[in-house]
Amino acid sequence: MAAPSAAEQRWLRAARDFARRALPGPEGREAAALEAVLRCLRSAGGGALPLGYSFISISDLQHQQHIPCCSHLSWSTNEFKEWSHQGQGALPMQSTLPRTYLILVGYLADGRQKNKEKLVDGSLYVKDNTGIIPCELLHFRLEWLESLLVFPSWSYIPQKDQSAAGYLEILVDPLPVNAPKEELHSIPVTSPVPAEPLLTSRIPCKKRSKLTVAGELTRLGPLLCIHHKTFFFLFLKCFASAVCVPVLVQKPSQMLWHHVFQLGHRYTITGLSMSSFKKSGQMMFVTSVSSCLLPYCAEQVREQPLSSAWQGESTQTSSFETAEQLSCSLQLEAEERPRPTEESKIISYVGFVTKILNVQAGLFLLDNQVCLCLAYQPLLNSARGLRPGACVELIDVHLLQKPLVSFPFTVLGACLSSMVVLKSFSRLSTPYQPMASSRNLCLQLLFRFNLGMPLYLWLVSLLETFEERFSCFLGRSRLLSSTHRNPGAAEKFLVPLLQAMVPDREEARDIYNEILSKTHQCPLQKCLTLSPPCQAPSLSAVCRVAEQKSWEGFSPSQLLSPLEAQHMGTQELNRRLAWSYCTLSAESFQPQLILLGVLRVSSRSSSLQLQDKSSKLPCVISHKDGSPFAQTALIGSLLQVENYQLVVERFLKTDFPSWEHLKNLEHVRKKKTSVYVQFYFEDVQVLHAAEGRIQKGLRSRNSSSLRKSKDGSTTSELETPEAKTLKSEDLKADSGRDENCQGAQSSSSSRATSCVSRLFLVTQKESLMPRNYQLPAEEAKEAQEQQHSFQATVLWLGRPQLWSHPREAGNLSELEETGCDGKEGVMQQEALLLFMGRSLRWFPFLHVDGLYHLIVPCCSDLEVFDKVCFPPVPVTFLGRPPCPLCLRVQDSWHLQHETWISCLPERQLSVLTGVEQRTASIPEVLSSSFTGSLVSFCGEIVERTLCASPKNEKPLVIAGHPKKKGTLLSRDHSVKLSVSADSGSPVVVDVYITATCLQHLRGLLPGAKIHFQNLERKISRFHNVYCTYIASSCVSIISLPASHLPSPSSPAGDASSPSLVFLCNLSPQLQNLPQARILCHLSCVLTVCLQWICSLCSCIFKEGRCTRHNPPCPSQTGVRQASARVLVEDGTGEAVVLCKNEHVAAVLGLSLLEWEAVQNCVQSRGSVYIQHGEAPGTACLEESEDLVACYLRSLCRSPLICRPILLDFSLDRKPSKILQPAPPQLRNFRSGEVEFVSQVGPRPSLLCLKVEEVEQDALHYLNSQRMSRTSSSC
Repeated sequence: MAAPSAAEQRWLRAARDFARRALPGPEGREAAALEAVLRCLRSAGGGALPLGYSFISISDLQHQQHIPCCSHLSWSTNEFKEWSHQGQGALPMQSTLPRTYLILVGYLADGRQKNKEKLVDGSLYVKDNTGIIPCELLHFRLEWLESLLVFPSWSYIPQKDQSAAGYLEILVDPLPVNAPKEELHSIPVTSPVPAEPLLTSRIPCKKRSKLTVAGELTRLGPLLCIHHKTFFFLFLKCFASAVCVPVLVQKPSQMLWHHVFQLGHRYTITGLSMSSFKKSGQMMFVTSVSSCLLPYCAEQVREQPLSSAWQGESTQTSSFETAEQLSCSLQLEAEERPRPTEESKIISYVGFVTKILNVQAGLFLLDNQVCLCLAYQPLLNSARGLRPGACVELIDVHLLQKPLVSFPFTVLGACLSSMVVLKSFSRLSTPYQPMASSRNLCLQLLFRFNLGMPLYLWLVSLLETFEERFSCFLGRSRLLSSTHRNPGAAEKFLVPLLQAMVPDREEARDIYNEILSKTHQCPLQKCLTLSPPCQAPSLSAVCRVAEQKSWEGFSPSQLLSPLEAQHMGTQELNRRLAWSYCTLSAESFQPQLILLGVLRVSSRSSSLQLQDKSSKLPCVISHKDGSPFAQTALIGSLLQVENYQLVVERFLKTDFPSWEHLKNLEHVRKKKTSVYVQFYFEDVQVLHAAEGRIQKGLRSRNSSSLRKSKDGSTTSELETPEAKTLKSEDLKADSGRDENCQGAQSSSSSRATSCVSRLFLVTQKESLMPRNYQLPAEEAKEAQEQQHSFQATVLWLGRPQLWSHPREAGNLSELEETGCDGKEGVMQQEALLLFMGRSLRWFPFLHVDGLYHLIVPCCSDLEVFDKVCFPPVPVTFLGRPPCPLCLRVQDSWHLQHETWISCLPERQLSVLTGVEQRTASIPEVLSSSFTGSLVSFCGEIVERTLCASPKNEKPLVIAGHPKKKGTLLSRDHSVKLSVSADSGSPVVVDVYITATCLQHLRGLLPGAKIHFQNLERKISRFHNVYCTYIASSCVSIISLPASHLPSPSSPAGDASSPSLVFLCNLSPQLQNLPQARILCHLSCVLTVCLQWICSLCSCIFKEGRCTRHNPPCPSQTGVRQASARVLVEDGTGEAVVLCKNEHVAAVLGLSLLEWEAVQNCVQSRGSVYIQHGEAPGTACLEESEDLVACYLRSLCRSPLICRPILLDFSLDRKPSKILQPAPPQLRNFRSGEVEFVSQVGPRPSLLCLKVEEVEQDALHYLNSQRMSRTSSSC
């Protein structure tokens, strides 16, 4: 024999080193083991050693190989290429496994370890001296167990998570290093035909001997693990008939039999005893410790008569405790089906795994068209081998067509009677995703509620979306973790939905009946298509759908009344269309939409937001008791909201020439939307509290933020200040500081964990807008530019407090700082807090009358607040009035809301002096005796109108600052809010807010109750009182609009009829009366003016063109307008009523056709104006030859005009002539021949809202009502 070459010698030295390190055996026997391995390798390689390959141990494979790979010991390059090409048939775009040249040698084991309690789950392992690794085989022989094997062809598949080990796929049967010894002997066998009467006989078990049964395998059940015991069922059929007997295999050493069995093969099992279930009485054969599995060979067995099987030494039948424990533990009731269901078909199928849909839910895609669901059949091997590209054979699976409306695939469901056989491993380089058998929320809820396939698929879709949206915020473990006493966020969300969907059941699910019963029963047997009852999409999808719904069927003409729009000019028409809104509730979506989001606060927009991975949704939160939302501890918490209002603000940029073009959408140049949500805090469920911390012994136990638990006790889900460090939107802007702060908190030094806090009461909060502050010298350069900020005037209560840990900060010990004699009060000092930069995130939480702690983390200096104070104005001006020092709130400081001043006990409230806040009522604000310039009041928004800013008002905006993102509102626009004292109250005040301030004032909708603070009270030249929003103003929402509000386009006051009044009761105190009604007599028509004006410049429009010549007007559209002044009286007084447009026709008594004819005649003239005196013979100003004027003059003189009418009106707040207050005058009245003299006050100016003719019967009724009211008042 030739001497080995140098390369072979090197290879052999490496082999000997491997044998000493990896091959198990007695000391000094490694050479013999290696020699046996080399013989096996020479035999496989045709007599030559595979010098191109190297040995690898299990440990090296697990730690050095991080990508999938394969090794084929005896294959040529062409054979490997052909094998790889065939594997790409199902997934041609996927790369194949890369080839490595490694030799794997080891022992096959079943996971049992001596002297150690370890659960045997039927898995097989390859082990050597360095480690052990799971493996999967397509074929297995019992003689391979604990034998030294060479694996000629295998694949190593690491886990997708690189920190965990992978597993081996044995592609070709391993080669035993030592040939196994065969023992041939004759075995007495009972076939299934004579063995079946044993299972139905009543002979006591103790009189029966152990049996050996032979038969053909017809069904193999899955491996089940209950209460840390593993078992499975199999069914043997008689060779000559269809009789089958069940066999239960439950001994740990026999679990690997599950890999040996193949359908259609014949087997012999020895040492069987008989057992039965106590509840059902079902009989079966059970293996014992001495049982053996042998291949059936007719020459080696002899059939034993049935009678002799009963003889011999009697052994007591083993009791199957595992099955009884499973039956007791899984009291899963059958799902009720309110609708008719269809039976699912049972089929067999062979296909390739093309995609893993959800491995934790047991969902795999076969052939890109069929979904395989293995959730109902436990996978104790963690789904090893089920990678894309693997071929599986499905036997007796349930075919379910369209179980869920939103699920795109047909489903094949495997129950406990189904078989899933792996036919071939994948040849593709796809990673391994293990299926978790424990702490798997999908499977836990599946078995807990005994879900059918439709509900289970819906559950999986909800859980997938939930995890995708929030795992980046809270981590996957926090979302999906579940314990009996501390359920995770996902379980808190899903369990109530499932409880509502799955009612209480009476029938329990019997898994043994599913396996053993001749009539098949399982949860997959019946199926119906489920329409999901609710949905929880991503916030980006919510915004997108809300925007679509807001524009569906939208037409600009919907926003305006046709009678009103036809008389508007171009500028007013397009301004009225520029801003509108619509509200959507959860029921507006099908199915019902549930909002989920992490509560964050943006320092850029200074607004609260619900956030997920996809988007952010601004939100407005209120309390049902009227207190503002101030729970700073909820920042970073995961919230669920089912009762809400989704508001879509619509912004249009249009150039409609007139109302006739509203249906032509080409004039809509641009449109945008802004979506936000508003809800009550009491309708919120906290699925996960921020950082998992909940404060104990809460100071604000009387606050409205507390929630009642089921047992009636008061709890709160507020967190400690240290949990708020990284909750704002701008984490990246100052990530270094936050990281250092967190690291310092974990340090052992006192400075790292200590903090300084100071209690303060908010007495005034100002609006958020650009300001210019004289900051300290080191920031002088920055101070030259204005930047967004807001300020709050506060009252320091007590002295700064030092705490060893932020969790300890927060009690109200500062309010207890009284002297020994009780005479000294709490030290109070006024200060001005300035919020800029990242500290703007506290804007939505800071409210007047709230008590807060300002916390400086990682600090032990009690003078920290004094050191950073600076004067708000130059020092030279501080000598005269006392000015409070200004304190800029730093970015890293925290704000913690404690309670409201109204919630303090009497003993603590008594020590606070001079903190009362003056809130006036709307009637007081409108009163002429009111003297204040800044007012605060509460009211309900009746109407919201976009109008042009008053010419004497300067918009609160600084050059260079862009408009609000997502809005098309011009800076010269203002919103007018008509605010009433209460719902249905006749007293209304108008509040004007410039458009530039609206970006921070969400929720100002009709029906909302608002607390306005520090508005500027003004009086117009018409003596009307109104208020404007200025830099020192602030608003907070007391309550949200009701969900049944009328459409935003409907005019205010349509809901109820106005009250009937007398003209003598119209006093100056009712100048803000929105609408009233009088029964009056029309005395005469004073003036009538009909004209066509240009829609652009409002000049006279005549004969189809504008009459303006310098400069010429390009408009070709005219708008008709009409006005008339009439005199009415009701027996108690007189009034001048201004009628406009269609009301002029009603006053003149013209029909619609007559009015249209008059308007068309005026179009050619441009305008017609007549003035009719109160007495006959008064001169008129119109030309006598004008036929239209003559017609109108004769109509005004007609006695038919003077008639009783029912007039709806409001006070004319902008009359053409400003009337000065005058004393009553004496006037003569004649009734027949009798003349009366009476004092008459000045005639009030009224604006006509509606004119109705009064029939005789209605006139009598209204007169009687007036008389009864007059007599009762007397």
